[in-house]
Amino acid sequence: MNIAEHLPILVIVIPLMSAIVIPLVGRINKLFSWYVTVFITLLSFVMSLSLLNTVISAGRISYWLGGWEPPWGIEYAIDYLNAFVLVIVSFIAFIVSLYARRSIEKEIDKSKVTTFYSIYMLFIAGLMGIIVTGDIFNLYVFIEIASLAGYALIAVGKRRDALMASYNYLILGTIAATFILLGIGYLYMVTGTLNMADLREKLPMLYESKVVLTAFAFFTVGLSLKLALFPLHAWLPNAYTYAPSVVSAIMAATATKVGAYAMLRIMFTVFKLEFDLHIVPVTQILIILSLVAIVAGSVIAIAQTNIKRMLAYSSIGQIGYIVLGAALANQTSMTGSLLHILNHGLMKGTLFLVVGVVVYKLGIEDIAGLKGMGKKMPFTMAAFTIAGLSMIGVPLTVGFVSKWYLATGALSAGMWFIIPIILASSLMTAVYFWRIIEGIYFAAPAGIHQPAFAGYGNPEPESQGSKQVDGFLPRDDGPPGLLIPTFILAGLCIFFGIAAFIPVSMAGQAATMLLGGM
Repeated sequence: MNIAEHLPILVIVIPLMSAIVIPLVGRINKLFSWYVTVFITLLSFVMSLSLLNTVISAGRISYWLGGWEPPWGIEYAIDYLNAFVLVIVSFIAFIVSLYARRSIEKEIDKSKVTTFYSIYMLFIAGLMGIIVTGDIFNLYVFIEIASLAGYALIAVGKRRDALMASYNYLILGTIAATFILLGIGYLYMVTGTLNMADLREKLPMLYESKVVLTAFAFFTVGLSLKLALFPLHAWLPNAYTYAPSVVSAIMAATATKVGAYAMLRIMFTVFKLEFDLHIVPVTQILIILSLVAIVAGSVIAIAQTNIKRMLAYSSIGQIGYIVLGAALANQTSMTGSLLHILNHGLMKGTLFLVVGVVVYKLGIEDIAGLKGMGKKMPFTMAAFTIAGLSMIGVPLTVGFVSKWYLATGALSAGMWFIIPIILASSLMTAVYFWRIIEGIYFAAPAGIHQPAFAGYGNPEPESQGSKQVDGFLPRDDGPPGLLIPTFILAGLCIFFGIAAFIPVSMAGQAATMLLGGM
């Protein structure tokens, strides 16, 4: 048996089965559960790379479950779009799993460590399933698996506020899932099929049907809730703020990006481009909403004093960039949208990992508490600075590349007025990141910090025999287990900013596929 032929199902089944294995090995030693998590996420990344290589060399992969030919059987399909997203999600899942062991020591009770890793793998399996499946009902099933695991991950920390944040997310997530399921039911009612490729062939003759129009409306609202598109973002700020740092990192870097992928899959492969542009003016609506998101996210982020909440509102604006590129619906803008899925994952993943290091060492999240930290934690703050400059869109960083493609795409669409909005948003991003960077490197330290939240416990104790310097403990970055994963993501923010042709080539192929067909 050739194992490579079964990678489309193994990339889901192996993480799913590991969620069962982890509690068993965790009974022997809690550390074993971390080893299993790291190994399985690394294996998932390797399998994703293999699938991407196969797509590049041989084209679209169609995997039939149980040997039943689609549309009668369930199909897993890999093309340029989901191979690209699959590699992004599996890589970030691996990096965050490396980081998790030391981070959760501070933010999660020891009794819940094994449970955390099990739920984490269930979450990753759900995301992988959303990306790989070619069956629209399976899409809903995997969305629910990822969502339920996400609710639990947010609530697993020590802070009571996380429970309410998880509950709010559950309520809105359930409403979103209901909309998505109703949309699927309506499409099945008029077409008799759940296979996405088959739906694409059968729907054009039904585009004027009120049932199909209603289904599309349900999908748009439901998926907009899942990816936190303004103004349907209410669940996101508290979820990112009160979740453990490792959870904030994985959700900010992957979950909303997979939601964006699902929206692109429905809009441009289940439905065709002419439907989005001419039958239903959804692209015009999404352009308006995305522009409002870009501006509102930046404006609200400026007003925040908690760094995780600031990054959460920043994410709302960045989601606007992804949706804007898709809604402009031309080759250049769509490439920019897909690039921003990668770029924002790297940038925001780095930033939340940096916050996790600060929480681990000092137990603080307040922006004012970061003053003078460039001397105490130089490497950690260097990673923050790289990711912050990338968020602003400074040349030679990934943030500049995707914003360039989005601006050029706006010109190609004849919407020049979008460029000043992108520039204004970048300036506002510079405002709220530069005030932190300035404080880190140029402000006088405020003294020894106490934890902002009692749930985090005490700061890392002063090493024996060390002396205070300017009111601070001696220079002391986080442990290598936290710094190495953080610097890998920060380094990629520079690498893909300089070697942009690598992701651009894949994103361009995926954009061509989305705009031209399956």
